[in-house]
Amino acid sequence: MTATYRADVIVAGGGLAGLVTAIELLDHGRRVVLLERGPAERLGGLARESFGGIFIVGSPEQRRTGIRDSVELALRDWIGYGELGESEIWPRRWAEAYVTGCRERVYDWLRQRGIRFFPVVHWVERGLEPPGNSVPRFHMVWGTGQGLVLGLLEHLECHRNRDRLLVLPGHRVTELLRHAGRVTGCAGEIESGTVVGSGVNEGREFVARGDCLVIASGGIMGNLEAVRRHWFKDWGEPPPVLLNGSDPTADGHLHREARRHGASVTHLDRMWLYAAGVRHWKPRHQAHGLSLVPPKSALWVNYRGKRLGPPPLVTGYDTRYLVETVCRQRHAYSWQILNWRIAKRELAVSGAELNHAMRERRLLAFLATIVRGNEALVRELVEHCPDFVTATSLPQLVEKMNELVDSDPVGTDHVDANLLAREVRTYDASVARGAESDDLQVQMIARARRYRGDRVRTCKFAPIDDPRGMPLIAIRELPITRKSLGGIQTDLSCRVLDAAGAPVPGLFAVGEAAGFGGGGIHGIRSLEGTFLGGCIFGGRLAGSAIAGG
Repeated sequence: MTATYRADVIVAGGGLAGLVTAIELLDHGRRVVLLERGPAERLGGLARESFGGIFIVGSPEQRRTGIRDSVELALRDWIGYGELGESEIWPRRWAEAYVTGCRERVYDWLRQRGIRFFPVVHWVERGLEPPGNSVPRFHMVWGTGQGLVLGLLEHLECHRNRDRLLVLPGHRVTELLRHAGRVTGCAGEIESGTVVGSGVNEGREFVARGDCLVIASGGIMGNLEAVRRHWFKDWGEPPPVLLNGSDPTADGHLHREARRHGASVTHLDRMWLYAAGVRHWKPRHQAHGLSLVPPKSALWVNYRGKRLGPPPLVTGYDTRYLVETVCRQRHAYSWQILNWRIAKRELAVSGAELNHAMRERRLLAFLATIVRGNEALVRELVEHCPDFVTATSLPQLVEKMNELVDSDPVGTDHVDANLLAREVRTYDASVARGAESDDLQVQMIARARRYRGDRVRTCKFAPIDDPRGMPLIAIRELPITRKSLGGIQTDLSCRVLDAAGAPVPGLFAVGEAAGFGGGGIHGIRSLEGTFLGGCIFGGRLAGSAIAGG
């Protein structure tokens, strides 16, 4: 028997973009069916697990801390850093719309719904060549991405039109449906064990029909086969070992379905990966990884122990450069060499899961990690993550690094003890010269420390082979997937466009499925914070356009 659902609008995907679309539609009094492939506790998708950073221009937090920003400056940074060409019409239009409207449509909208931000704005993606963010714009939600999603879910449950919303977890969309030349719904499978009505479903099919359908199903980055198929050709062959920092449900199936109905799908080779992935010790799916925020004061070396660069690899400047540099090595993985003293001050994990104090809004505990360092996090990683090794001397550290290579190989070459020792000695000598050093990494550290948001999380010229900082730590890191920068092409009403630039009747796309807008709003690089912000911005535009607002 086939379950049948009916509403004004069908939203396929219960991540952040889908939730915001549903809220906006309810604000306009529309009836909505929200389909989510995963269980109810997965509503909010990857945003729920995120750090919770959002790119905002002209916020009160910026003004209070003396940051001078403007739409003109932000748009220049965005277009230049993403290398968006004149021919990329819709991505450029989306970029301009987001930069112009993010304060009102994202920041103000969230604040009106009880979402609060950390008072210090973070400065990420400063860029190398081309330059990135000219000023800090990365606004952290107090409570991380989990707090963001739970706040919006609470708002949704209390919405005055809640009775016009049907939320259906455990529903996997497999097919888009057309009637009289218009996309009017979808069909799919109900996962076994899903509660439907008064009983538990043992697995059957469903059909959902409306006046139109919104694709909010995420990108392709949870499908490692698809990632390798669309790998950016200039980077050579894709790495044999990749970690999954997305979710297996982000498999690109609805991209293919949209294309079957005439949609233009663009720039799938533009992907946002991170270079510092480590294996999760409690994996929820195959190749499950965690993305580290690497310490700026660590030495980043290749599989042999040779320092990577030039320019040296330093987090917070150009994420794409880090990934490209690692992937161009004969073995596409790397090591970070540091000590306990550096780690407790600078090491972090991107996402909500291990940021306990901030996720749970425990202010005093969070401030303690700022003042004293996050020793508990370092201990948790050292004790549980298989990609961490520690030692009390460099020879012992190299021995343990090579034991890890032998026991769980992602490459066949051992670390060269003499080479690594020379690299560490050279770097430590540069660190000892401090501000007078001509080492670019030391200069980048000094530059970062001039901004108070980085100063509290960055050591002041910390050597690695330092008896006061023991033990030494080596972290083996693999490229890890995160977000698709390309996707289904859309106009500023989130209508899906065909190859000729005409709307596909009845079909809309939002969030990562649409490359966060226009089939690739970012270009080849993201200024960060634009993923969550793009989901909120696009979801609001789609809901308003569909409702005629």
